[in-house]
Amino acid sequence: MLQVEHVSKAYRKVKANDDVSFWVGDGEIAVLAGPNGAGKSTAIKCIAGLLRYQGIVMINGFPNKSLEAKRLFGYVPELPAPYELLTVSEHLEFIARAYRVDQWQEKATRLMERFELTDKADKLGKELSKGMQQKLSLCCALLPSPRVLMLDEPLVGLDPHAIKELKDVLQELRAQGVSILISTHMLDSVRDFWDKVLIMMQGRIVRVCTRQEIEQSGEDLEQVFFDVTEQQGQVTDA
Repeated sequence: MLQVEHVSKAYRKVKANDDVSFWVGDGEIAVLAGPNGAGKSTAIKCIAGLLRYQGIVMINGFPNKSLEAKRLFGYVPELPAPYELLTVSEHLEFIARAYRVDQWQEKATRLMERFELTDKADKLGKELSKGMQQKLSLCCALLPSPRVLMLDEPLVGLDPHAIKELKDVLQELRAQGVSILISTHMLDSVRDFWDKVLIMMQGRIVRVCTRQEIEQSGEDLEQVFFDVTEQQGQVTDA
């Protein structure tokens, strides 16, 4: 489970996150959505432990910056940043040894096959296209079998095959009880498998909806998103 409690982050006088609280349960896929400047990227970086902040973030009951939490946490950033002078295979070996993954070679091979990286095994990070770098980032996050997985715009730059594989992987992980948080502008891309949507505006979570609630209302995800953000924008301008 991912728990975010009263997280606030300010850049000088600008409050990027203002008392943000939400949770993602075991076996649940939550979508973090909001317009540009809503504070999503800051929230993602706070959860990943990349920023100092006020509040609490727990990964399966452990503080997010603890070693125990890091072993259970997988993160795919919006912009992949591979090591320029490590090959694809060396990236996976590095992650496997850092996380002490048992029998990692077999798992790494399966991941490279699923994301069509096998023929790129000896390519350096700096030689990969952006799409290939994104695939490598996904493989590195998935290799340690995280119990909480967070992805920031994970479909950007992926080819159709990789998109299909990633969607399949996410649904397999959900079935295994993994907590998944996806930050994306591409709401249509998660239409088939999301469980909860967290809509963010001006640094705050302004609405939380489950799939069941939206389906019972006869609405769809994009309609709810635009209704909420446009209404909030009108309130702010008033």
